[in-house]
Amino acid sequence: MHAKWLSLVLVALTACMGGPSERSREGLGGRRYGGVFNANETERIRSLFPLSLTQAVAFRVASPIYEGLVRFDPKDLSVQPCLAERWEVSEDGLVYTFFLRKGVRFHDAPCFEDGKGREVTAEDVRYCFAELCTARPDNQLFWLFQDHVEGANAHYQSTLQGKPDRAGPSGIKALGPYELEIRLVHPVPTFLQVMAHPGCWIFPKELDDKYPGEQQDRAVGTGPFAQHLYRPGDVIVLERSPHYWGRDEHGNELPFLDAVRYTFSGDKQRELAEFRKGNLAVVFEIPGGMEELSDSVDLGSGTARFRVNATSALSTQFYGFNALRPPFSDKRVRMAFTLAVDRSFLVDSVLNGLGVPAEGAFVAPGLNGYPYDEVQGLPYDPDRARALLEEAGFPGGSDFPNLTLQLSNNNVAHVRVAAAVQEMLMRELNVRISTSMLPADQHFDRVERNKAEFWREGWLADFPDPENFLALFLGRNAAADTSEPSYLNTTRYRDPVYDSLFVAATMARDEQERMRLLAEADQHMLDDAVVLPLYHDRTVRLIQPWVRDLPLNAMEYRDLARVWFER
Repeated sequence: MHAKWLSLVLVALTACMGGPSERSREGLGGRRYGGVFNANETERIRSLFPLSLTQAVAFRVASPIYEGLVRFDPKDLSVQPCLAERWEVSEDGLVYTFFLRKGVRFHDAPCFEDGKGREVTAEDVRYCFAELCTARPDNQLFWLFQDHVEGANAHYQSTLQGKPDRAGPSGIKALGPYELEIRLVHPVPTFLQVMAHPGCWIFPKELDDKYPGEQQDRAVGTGPFAQHLYRPGDVIVLERSPHYWGRDEHGNELPFLDAVRYTFSGDKQRELAEFRKGNLAVVFEIPGGMEELSDSVDLGSGTARFRVNATSALSTQFYGFNALRPPFSDKRVRMAFTLAVDRSFLVDSVLNGLGVPAEGAFVAPGLNGYPYDEVQGLPYDPDRARALLEEAGFPGGSDFPNLTLQLSNNNVAHVRVAAAVQEMLMRELNVRISTSMLPADQHFDRVERNKAEFWREGWLADFPDPENFLALFLGRNAAADTSEPSYLNTTRYRDPVYDSLFVAATMARDEQERMRLLAEADQHMLDDAVVLPLYHDRTVRLIQPWVRDLPLNAMEYRDLARVWFER
């Protein structure tokens, strides 16, 4: 595939590129130790704490710090052992027993009495999972265990009422220093994938005790890198953990890098300039729609000076409707907006081919077993859109209220797409939409607090299963009180048919039946026009030639432990 906008980027970058100059020592298998992995993210992080880690950018930045009992293989996203070296599952699928590695230590940190990290035990895991089932202001991820883990719901309610059981949920038990048991209410086919979610990362109780209310900026885990410096919105530096337990296939102690450094700047031109100078190891995203960088290049070829990688992402970009108040409380208006948007034009002409039109399932393409062909979205049909808007009481767009489309200001592609959608709605429906662009943290705060009427949102899978996409519309994931923040279900969609299909899928023992039920739920939600699906991302990365073993996958799961620099 060709992307017209990329050629001048490559020409300009190739003209002036440096490389790493740090001294390094050699490991086995030709690997080398040393170097600082410098990269940039365009979005400000709201929190680094596992229980409130809801942004894709926070997941990417915090993943070298924290670990869970299991993790995803960055090559194929299969579930692999991590803090648990093995596990057993009962024949009925209701009991999971995890056996922890011995000798794994938390990072050295001031939260410990002597500043030295201690060994991780099953009690630490039990504590973290109990906190995941606790009604605390910084816990946004209870939905991971809700209705699944025995005693999870009861414990959450007890903490909500201020009467917590110190023993935690009845279904989570430390059976010994290195053995943990989790009992489920019913079999959960995706449970091991859920256990790899950031919400299940392990942190020490001392972090809660020492820094109550500050955990979002202070990260202490067991991963290959430990937090050294963090200036929110500016920079974070992670240093190599000297006590990390991991080794590679050659027996090398991990990680190879001395440090990881992320800056936070929304200026992509500046980021590209730093990459050109050799100051950045990678540019993780070149947004589609950068028309000023035009011409043609094969995404698979790169140049002699750096590599180019393009990957289809497990993500869906969409616009949300506030259906709790007019005009979007009328399904016909939501349908009219959806029918008026030409997604193929957005991908081909605005994003220059970097995406897939979201014309079918809401679930992103690429998940094995999902019956994508059985799910159809609302097509581009401006005549039907105008008819529905007239039925809703707005013939020719007359008397339609002034609306604002809210989006974050950190991505040029999102801005260009918004401008194109504005033009389509004006042309097809005679509806004028203004835009409001905010910093990402402010944008999502307003969305979750029910203060936006029409907004851009995107979902990048945090575990590779259709359930992860469709949980966004499950009624139990919407705040019952409209004055309370609502995450995961920001649209606050509540529909008994949808909920029953989703819940039935989570309990299905037959995988084909599970996928069928999920697809039926997907179709039901699309028929209800709960959101306006736009496209599924295709991500382009620029990588320095001296960067080795950087994992690339559809979830943007970055395991930096094995990355090394070739000198």
